Amino acid sequence: MGYKALRVIISGGGTGGHIFPAVSIANKLKELNPETEILFVGAEGRMEMEKVPAAGYEIKGLPIAGLQRRLTLSNLSVPFKLVKSISMARKILKEFRPDIAIGVGGYASAPLLWAASRLGVPTLIQEQNGYAGLTNKIVGKKAESICVAYEGMERFFPAERIILTGNPIRKEIVPATEEMREEAFRFYGMDPQKKHILIVGGSLGSGTLNASMRKWITDGCPSGKGVEVMWQCGKYYKPETEVFMKEAKANGIGGETLEHITYTDFIQRMDLAYAAADIVISRSGASTVSELCAAHKAAIFVPSPNVAEDHQTHNAMALVRKGAAVMVKDSDAREKLMKTACDLLRNPDKTALMERNIAALAKTDAAMTIAEEVYRIVG
Repeated sequence: MGYKALRVIISGGGTGGHIFPAVSIANKLKELNPETEILFVGAEGRMEMEKVPAAGYEIKGLPIAGLQRRLTLSNLSVPFKLVKSISMARKILKEFRPDIAIGVGGYASAPLLWAASRLGVPTLIQEQNGYAGLTNKIVGKKAESICVAYEGMERFFPAERIILTGNPIRKEIVPATEEMREEAFRFYGMDPQKKHILIVGGSLGSGTLNASMRKWITDGCPSGKGVEVMWQCGKYYKPETEVFMKEAKANGIGGETLEHITYTDFIQRMDLAYAAADIVISRSGASTVSELCAAHKAAIFVPSPNVAEDHQTHNAMALVRKGAAVMVKDSDAREKLMKTACDLLRNPDKTALMERNIAALAKTDAAMTIAEEVYRIVG
């Protein structure tokens, strides 16, 4: 079919888990018709104001902010910011005249989608997590379609408007071929004869994972013989990780395994990092979970306790229940995480079963499914 040019507003953000799916949807709509015009709306001072322009799209910021969980004076300004954001959202909508407004969760999508529904602009929301966020629960009541990544979302949204699409992910994340694994080993200077663990916790979500690694190294890397570790420690934690590793090396801590641990604040070629890994240790943010499904990787999830409604635990348990992943609680990670990983490395039958089970959950055409739903709504 031919896809006509559309005018689309995409709103939301706050975290990479909201932004990357939003950009994937935008990219797919532009791929279907390069004449389609897309405008993003985000929250001032949040990550999307930097990441969206870097992806090649225009973005306008709203002064919206969320309530702090603790009592603080900044909470007093929230209602005023909300009223101003709704007013600004109405102005943006009237000027841009979109065919549809898409919300991906996060502060900014609430005023934009609320205003859109009152101006008669059709809306679609995309919920990345297994436990719906507050914003999406509110705006979902009026949305034409709710595109979800997990089964059982009828407890949050009207069942007749739910579409199980999966989460849009980066198109380069695919199951590793032998050629990809060889390229990954060359790229990262790894030994193909060893077993490989990838640890990835995001820029600020790495604290517990880093502490677990430091504990394992301090204990002498038990069961670490023949293991290489690629450790993404996060930008915030890079300086302290650097100091720890230098001291460990100087004091002979960690044994010979220490020589096979590489750390970095950010991994550029995540496709190759996944390809090299036999096991991935990660937080269970929605985008990461979806990428691991697409990459067919055995995973150990350590859900972050610092997210709204504990949605990372819901994300992880959706896979654990299907035998597709293992979960270690954040509070248990320092003592149990690396032992769990090393035990799993030495159980190839279990890792192979986990790989098959997680592969069965992969939905790699999510962006296209959502784009086609956009066209169905617009007519």
